[in-house]
Amino acid sequence: MPALSATNNYVSSPPPPPLLRSSRNTNLLPLLRPSSSSFPSLSKSISLKPKTLETTIAPPKYSANDGISLATPSQSPSHSNLNLKARLAHGETLYGLFLLTFSPTLAEIAGLAGYDFVVVDMEHGYGGISDALPCLRALAAASTAAVLRIPESSPTWAKKALDLGPQGIMFPMIDSPKLAKKAVSYCRFPPSGVRGSAHPVVRASKYGMNEGYLERYEEELLIMCQVETEEGAKRAGEIAGVEGVDCVQMGPLDLSGSLGYLWDPGHKKVREVVGEVEKAVLGGGGKGAYLGGFAMPHDGPEQLRRRGYRMVSGAVDVGLFRSAAAEDVRRFKTSTSTSSEDATAPAANNKDIDEDDKYWSE
Repeated sequence: MPALSATNNYVSSPPPPPLLRSSRNTNLLPLLRPSSSSFPSLSKSISLKPKTLETTIAPPKYSANDGISLATPSQSPSHSNLNLKARLAHGETLYGLFLLTFSPTLAEIAGLAGYDFVVVDMEHGYGGISDALPCLRALAAASTAAVLRIPESSPTWAKKALDLGPQGIMFPMIDSPKLAKKAVSYCRFPPSGVRGSAHPVVRASKYGMNEGYLERYEEELLIMCQVETEEGAKRAGEIAGVEGVDCVQMGPLDLSGSLGYLWDPGHKKVREVVGEVEKAVLGGGGKGAYLGGFAMPHDGPEQLRRRGYRMVSGAVDVGLFRSAAAEDVRRFKTSTSTSSEDATAPAANNKDIDEDDKYWSE
């Protein structure tokens, strides 16, 4: 990454940059430019001359001595700066994680580990909008795309989620083309949709500093509709063909429950319905939506990729920690000492210690 040159011209607090060059928003600019009369005490007591500070910012460098091991990103260098929608258009298959804990630390770790995207789950996770924001900031720090799954398909939830600026939004329980069209309308400003606007001051537009936000937001936002009921499965092809729907996301657990097999998502009947949805979505000949799915014990991420899924979610943060914690306890509880000498021997002399675990004995 080349060094970045940043110029700081804000010492004298000049008016903010124009939000848009379009005449549509000229009436907003006076509201956003405070005059000296708005703050008389400040104008009388403070007098600063403009300054220009040239700063060169070098990218961070990691070495073997840092103790940090970063996974190699799955995307090619030419695609590393593209958003999710553009990467899908370039033919990539993306691998992601669901975040239910709303932990910014785990979100950042997921990004540094190399996941292409993280779904911050407000449907089944305990958090809401204010909890999701720190996770989006952590993912941005790790250069990882965020998708927000909202609790229900409604204009209010969509508006609040989109104002945070995720690269994608996921609508649950979309059972018909009509509901899919409504979901798309919740993502677009009038006259194309019904999304409420506060674009000059929200994170999605960099708080009004992204001058091209209104011109580009539609082409950059990934809209995902979940098919997770028997009715939705029957109409999956129609849902995929709705203008504005970019990805049909399978919901295997809810689908199995809808079919009467909640306790057995790998049942033959459930597999048959999933196969029908896959054919309906993928049969669009590239003109419809991409197919997204969540890996299950009976249907791993590699299998999904082979069948044509382009967005594959392989795990949930809670599940990863649960499995790791349970296995750690199991190994300790079931370990036995072959002799008292082994039990009292210093850990550093135990040749059975894995090299990756040496840290804990030093």
